[in-house]
Amino acid sequence: MKNNSFVVIGLGTFGSTVATELANFGNRVIGIDIEEGPVSRLADILTEALIADARDEEALREAGAAHCDVAVIAIGEDLEANVLCTMNVKMLGVPCIWVKAVTKTHHRILSRIGADRVIEPEQEVGRHIAQKLHNPLIRDYLSLGNGFYIVDIRVPESLDGGKLGPLLADAKGKVRCLGAMRGTTFIPGKIEEVALKTDDKLLLLGERQELRDFSETIS
Repeated sequence: MKNNSFVVIGLGTFGSTVATELANFGNRVIGIDIEEGPVSRLADILTEALIADARDEEALREAGAAHCDVAVIAIGEDLEANVLCTMNVKMLGVPCIWVKAVTKTHHRILSRIGADRVIEPEQEVGRHIAQKLHNPLIRDYLSLGNGFYIVDIRVPESLDGGKLGPLLADAKGKVRCLGAMRGTTFIPGKIEEVALKTDDKLLLLGERQELRDFSETIS
């Protein structure tokens, strides 16, 4: 996978985390904030860390935002600055724009002015936590759209030595196993016929309700 160039605007907790992780992956990352503190903390981590007012299109141009592949607008509380910054990077021709939103109305505004992806971190994290609290066997999940999800589920003690085949048969094709891991090792062969062990990890594909029913069946 080729590395891209990113500009992350707003270096609070969310923005600094995104910027740092992107830099750790080897990407070129420009971090911009109106305050000196966050910029100083990331000066040795990012490709560049700059103090600038993202409400000013020319300031963003001088910072090099126009030459980035992706802009991440991580300004949260100042809605006016968030919207103006989104408009500015759009005007600069940045190909892909991700923006943090704090309300549904804010989400709609950002979508209409050209944001490619609007994210609501607190809601997304909340949904993940609720899913894990509801069923502790689920380690993580990913929405694929159109009602389909992939879940990473842990094999409980009750299935130790058992096989997945009969359980999948009971699901009548509505849940599919895409693969399985034992520790850090991929389990080869037809997973339906492999004797499972406690804490094996299964990657399952299906619709939300079907996956929920399946996970509750094996709990």
